[in-house]
Amino acid sequence: MKPLKILTWAIHGSYLNVLTHVPHEWYLPVKPGGPPGYGGVDGGLLKHDYVRNVPADEACDLDLDVIVFQHPQNYQKDQFEILSPEQRQLPRIYLEHNVPQPHAVDSRHPVGDSQVLLVHVTHFNRLMWDNGQMATRVIEHSVAIDPEARYSGQLERGITVVNSMPRRGRAVGLDLFEQARTRVPLDIAGMENEALHPIGDIAYPVLHRRIAKYRFLYSPIRYTSLPLAIVEALHVGMPVVALATTELPSVIEDGVTGYVSPNPEVLVDRMRFLLDNPREARRVGDNARALAQRRFGLDRFIEDWNQALAQVTA
Repeated sequence: MKPLKILTWAIHGSYLNVLTHVPHEWYLPVKPGGPPGYGGVDGGLLKHDYVRNVPADEACDLDLDVIVFQHPQNYQKDQFEILSPEQRQLPRIYLEHNVPQPHAVDSRHPVGDSQVLLVHVTHFNRLMWDNGQMATRVIEHSVAIDPEARYSGQLERGITVVNSMPRRGRAVGLDLFEQARTRVPLDIAGMENEALHPIGDIAYPVLHRRIAKYRFLYSPIRYTSLPLAIVEALHVGMPVVALATTELPSVIEDGVTGYVSPNPEVLVDRMRFLLDNPREARRVGDNARALAQRRFGLDRFIEDWNQALAQVTA
């Protein structure tokens, strides 16, 4: 298809890094001080020639083809502040990153506009949201990470990669992480986690080389969309130990491409097993990498997005 001119907001940086590999012209509105959604191009992530910043007060002058919303504020407020009435009638996609809130099964999607294509990142999300009369598609994750990042597992420790765990609490398994690390050696990386561990946030360009040294990735998250940290670990060739919740049971085959269970005690046993059996950790990690290449490859992701864009611009 011919290249399109697409405006979206700077939301979910690691996902945006992958999204802007879809070969179209991407415009990111910016405001002084970089308030949420208006930070623009991140020099550490978005280096493509076809991604560019545009001052938010000049966005209304752009000759655009598609608008991609990624947050309720984009749809409910931002578009009326920075887009012209004509632009607001262009083909529109709402990219839903998250599971339903506040209720898992009784949450009506906040858009509810049948003229907007609702793209979910997992089948679980589409199942659980009340999508109303909106047309929906599922475009599963991919990642664009350092291709040289490869699993070594040399550190006899596990690592959890979750942002803001103290603030987000039980939903992301803060209690399960704290319980598990009294029984197995566990570190945690991510923003706003300094009270839990001194590692804190790791710059994205070097994140995957760092985590690849750990024996396994542990995800204690109870309720979320499929975390990109898990997809990234699979691509590196790293064993994942995780709760069997949301989309994960359809991704990880227990004992083959990782270990999943709704029982935290079982997961602690699996972590101990991986610490004692580095060869088995390598075998599971190799299977995980093969899975990631099949299911979460970048070529498939680009094709899925081109199909969605073709649908709304037809």
